[in-house]
Amino acid sequence: MTRAPKTQRYCARCGNRLSSYNAQKFCHPCDLAFREQLAHPPEVPAGFWQTDRMRDALSTWHIGQVIYAYRLHPHHGRVLPQELIASWLGLTQAQLSRIENGSAPEQLSRLTQWAQALRIPAELLWFKLPASDGEASVPEQHDGEADVRLARWLFAGGRGTPPASSRTGDLEQIALALDDGYRYFDGAAIAFFREQLTKSKADDGIHGSAAALPLALAILAAVREHCKGVKSSVRQPLLALGADGAEFVGWLYRDLRQPIAAGYWYDRAIEMAQEANDLAMQGYVLLRKSQMAYDDRDGSRVLSLAEAAHHGPWQLPVALRSEITQQIARGLAMGGESFGEVERKLDEARQVLARGQGNESDEHTHRLRSASTYIEAGRPIQAVSIYRTALDSGALSTRDEGYFRARHAVALALCGDPDSAADEGLLAIRCATEKQSARTKQELVRAIEAMDRWQHRPGPRELRETVYAGANRL
Repeated sequence: MTRAPKTQRYCARCGNRLSSYNAQKFCHPCDLAFREQLAHPPEVPAGFWQTDRMRDALSTWHIGQVIYAYRLHPHHGRVLPQELIASWLGLTQAQLSRIENGSAPEQLSRLTQWAQALRIPAELLWFKLPASDGEASVPEQHDGEADVRLARWLFAGGRGTPPASSRTGDLEQIALALDDGYRYFDGAAIAFFREQLTKSKADDGIHGSAAALPLALAILAAVREHCKGVKSSVRQPLLALGADGAEFVGWLYRDLRQPIAAGYWYDRAIEMAQEANDLAMQGYVLLRKSQMAYDDRDGSRVLSLAEAAHHGPWQLPVALRSEITQQIARGLAMGGESFGEVERKLDEARQVLARGQGNESDEHTHRLRSASTYIEAGRPIQAVSIYRTALDSGALSTRDEGYFRARHAVALALCGDPDSAADEGLLAIRCATEKQSARTKQELVRAIEAMDRWQHRPGPRELRETVYAGANRL
């Protein structure tokens, strides 16, 4: 019996034969070209919004269903992946999936941002867009995918024309710093780069993440370039320094609420740490990834990444081991574990910290992290007590003060004290605006959500209006 020949399939765009292993409708070059064309939302004809599927989605008043209909629209020639749409909207794929499949989002600032990004006509929306009176009415967009392209260009040595990104205006500073790195490279290169990285971290503490980013990116590019062709005795510590810098850049993007770019740099940090045989840095980055998962309230990843950091083959400082144990407690609380089990894990973290030569700062930050866990465990009143003591001490940096005031506002709202929560939130927004901390703004949005049933009161109403009016400045 003869076997029936397989049907040959062809690319729907260029007509070339498709590999038998390719289950898609397009060949790899056409697929790449298609994605490059869609680096930003495309211009669409007016009739795009008049199809039955799109009009039905708009009539639901559910932005997730509108985005889903947008992705499936035949105008695109194919179904647009969630990852692509998420990059346009400043989201992760997991966040977009929850928006499409969950309850309808109601926060006006988010609805406005997403509708403007996709260019949905205002007359078709169920909410009113802000008045168009110049640039102030348009939320600033950060393209995470574009920042990743900039990172790859820098890693390739920064040669040729740089790709456009939300950091294009910083390229002159990056180029100057790169030039400094090349000029001063000699036997003391590692000390030079470490000094520059320390300066960048100081800029972050004083001026905020956006101000620190150009120099940090330049340092990484220079480190990567100088790793080529140097002796192994120099290359390994240089890579360890690069891993430290990549982890720091991941943090900067995290504070700017650009999770795609943050995740990219955390991955690069682990790769360089592996090359440098720096086990401790690998564990530390896993903790950082767990903390970023908490920013998105992804409880399962919070727990799994923290446990991976805990069980890895590395020797970590006592304070870091204690922090990882606390993060496990937070993940357990988010997963609905009993309060007794969560408290037991927090006690374990306290015991670990007590075994080391900790300082007052370690104790301080330990208590603040515990407060966050108490919120997740349904014990906000314990969190309020901790936050109040920490904030009254005056020991926090401006950015940390803003972030923890926002967390304090959440705890106060959960305790049924919306007026005090609003007061804390208004103090937090000043710090967030000064340091351009989008992460703090995200916590303030959560505080507003917790005060939703009191939104008619003057304090919560003022906070809502202030946060949404200031969205363009963060």
